[in-house]
Amino acid sequence: MSDRKYHLHNGQKGAALAVRITPRASSNQITEILHDGTIRIRLVATSGEEMNAALKSYLAQVLGVSESSVEIVAGQSGRDKLVSVLNLDSETAHQKVLSHLA
Repeated sequence: MSDRKYHLHNGQKGAALAVRITPRASSNQITEILHDGTIRIRLVATSGEEMNAALKSYLAQVLGVSESSVEIVAGQSGRDKLVSVLNLDSETAHQKVLSHLA
């Protein structure tokens, strides 16, 4: 695993989340928070656009925001992604993620 320096932090309008996806899971779930702050999420989706759409939908549900507030800003084609969530501070995002940790 690379030494990524992503952490939950306040952006101009919201929170930024570093996410690592595991596709082809039996259900959508947050499985762990890695040592560098990356959120590991298992998704039923298999790959590509389906995985990105599933991630946006799942995070919107977990964080209690609209899907339009969730944007994948880096990692569109990979499993490691940087996600921006508008109108949500990092502490609130962190608490909501922890409450859904499997």
